[in-house]
Amino acid sequence: MDNPNDRTNDMQPIINHLVQLQELIVARAQQAAGQPNASLGSLDEAIASLTKELPADVNSQFTRLLKRSPLAIVPVENGVCTACGMTLPVALVHQVHAADQLYHCPSCARLLYYRAAGVRNIRKAPRRSDQPKIGVERFSSETLMIPDLKGKTRDAVLAELCQKLKGEGYVSDDKELLPMALEREAIISTAVEGGLAFPHVRGVEGGGLTMAVGISRDGVKFDESGDGLSHIFFFVVIPTAASAFYLKLLSGLSQVFQKEENRAKLLAATTAEDLWQALIKTTRLTIQ
Repeated sequence: MDNPNDRTNDMQPIINHLVQLQELIVARAQQAAGQPNASLGSLDEAIASLTKELPADVNSQFTRLLKRSPLAIVPVENGVCTACGMTLPVALVHQVHAADQLYHCPSCARLLYYRAAGVRNIRKAPRRSDQPKIGVERFSSETLMIPDLKGKTRDAVLAELCQKLKGEGYVSDDKELLPMALEREAIISTAVEGGLAFPHVRGVEGGGLTMAVGISRDGVKFDESGDGLSHIFFFVVIPTAASAFYLKLLSGLSQVFQKEENRAKLLAATTAEDLWQALIKTTRLTIQ
């Protein structure tokens, strides 16, 4: 029997193409959720261009899967489909790694691809004795609030938020997380109107969706192509399985903080406790 690792990765360029296309499609959905009136023309053009380059049969599979779910192609990590959580047969994992053709998850039917282990969410699971959490308390905490960001640039702010997640024991590696956040910003800025920004990284497996919040008093030019400054940053790390939920969270946060009075409550906070309480109070009716 031949070794899967010795085979030629015939499909790897197409797999890379699909992953890139899907990132654009997800970015478009996130942009629409965070800023409903945003112009999406450039993203639409890029999506159309990449779609035309796909072989017809692959495009048909990919399009059909997207109609069922926001994600059509997902990574395999530790032998598990990151979308549905099924433990895959060892032989299938080897085949996915070999990339000699396209393979599907036997459970959820999504296309699979191999990804080297990256930054992980190491957030501790709640104990049975813990009180059930509601609203934003389900995926954030007072320890993840930064009421006075020191960074003066986009990259510095992102580094500070990544360091907070690492320092509080939520992610395994802030140095690896930062390039992933910058790569997402390179697709299209997550800054929106009202001085808000929603930087995020998808595919951080091992735990649940987790959010850090930071405030910049002076403001940061987060969108390098725009003119405005961003003051409030919601930085989220998202496991693959929570991608659809993140769109709902993003829409809810945008709805709440497009209102100036709600932004003012966050900006008035001077301590992590104040910021946390303001976040809970302003979102309790919208984010369940």
